[in-house]
Amino acid sequence: MSSFGKLFRVTTYGESHCKGVGAIVDGVPPGMQLTEDDIQPQLSRRRPGQSKLTTPRNEKDKVTIMSGTEFGITLGTPIGLQVPNLDQRPHDYSETDIYPRPSHADYTYLEKYSVKASSGGGRASARETIGRVAAGAIAEKYLKQAYNVEIVAFVSSVGKVAMPFIHELEDTESVKPEFYDFLNTISRENVDADITRCPDATTAEAMKEVITKKSEEKDSIGGTVTCVIRNCPIGLGEPCFDKLEALLAHAMLSIPATKGFEFGSGFNGTRMSGHVHNDPFIHLESGRFGTKTNYSGGVQGGISNGENIYFRVAFKPPATISRDQQTTSYDGVFGTLAARGRHDPCVVSRAVPIVEAMASLVIMDAALQQDSRKAALSRLPSVDIHHSLLGKAPATQ
Repeated sequence: MSSFGKLFRVTTYGESHCKGVGAIVDGVPPGMQLTEDDIQPQLSRRRPGQSKLTTPRNEKDKVTIMSGTEFGITLGTPIGLQVPNLDQRPHDYSETDIYPRPSHADYTYLEKYSVKASSGGGRASARETIGRVAAGAIAEKYLKQAYNVEIVAFVSSVGKVAMPFIHELEDTESVKPEFYDFLNTISRENVDADITRCPDATTAEAMKEVITKKSEEKDSIGGTVTCVIRNCPIGLGEPCFDKLEALLAHAMLSIPATKGFEFGSGFNGTRMSGHVHNDPFIHLESGRFGTKTNYSGGVQGGISNGENIYFRVAFKPPATISRDQQTTSYDGVFGTLAARGRHDPCVVSRAVPIVEAMASLVIMDAALQQDSRKAALSRLPSVDIHHSLLGKAPATQ
């Protein structure tokens, strides 16, 4: 379906070449200051045409808040968000009426619905993610004000070119402290300093060479985006089927072109011994429990433990490329698809704000659920839970 979330529920609408796209956001708490200026920065980071490494489609992606606010304050009612499609070229897709694009959604959409959008990818297009990013910006503002949550994503690999710590994770059985330090300090300013959105200068230059080469060859290349969530409240996530990492996996794998999700130590953890992989508890200077290491990725038993949450998302090479491809038409005739249109040779730099947005939606929804549980508990007579754990009769107050 086209909706995501429970208490903070987002429904996106629109296709790649219709009049416009957007979202309806239900469950936004009332009384928060909100204008288009809070949402536009993330949309501008996602929009096409922002660098020579992305599609030249020229969309400003200017958002308008249609409902749910008055005098710049949220009302608690559904917020309608709209972004027009201005730079449309549906004629670029006439060939797809004859040939389904290899590895794209043309064939599966037609089989499922018995009809498909005649231009672009329809709902399978990355244009759909505009609604996600706009809604995520709203969630992100609330999370920052309420909990000081910080969410930063960055490009960690393109093709075989990867940031040094990615190689270290794959070649060793432990994580160096420098990796945790990096996650503690990385900022969006660091990420946006280069058009690749890779915060390591040497790696970024190598990535640009790979993407440029693929573009010149009228081809494409995949990559990965790594994301960290800092200051996440403790206790988010619901046993057993809505564990926090499961919700994040659902969110990330719903993004177009994703093919993999790795949480915390990920697949590297399968090569480690238990005594190495276990995260010993320590008392932090702040007074709360913490862990010495963080192979768990900030989640244990499906519930956030207060440590940094981190994960990696794999994006495939974009399916629509400009070089001729041998394929078969809908009526069974073998032939050549000569795709036109304007497409990203690599999507990961524009995927960064989408990953951040989906992470925001997950944490926002989980936080509202946990807050409702705490509010319900606060109405009951208080119980000495620690005495109960020790096998003693609880003392009521």
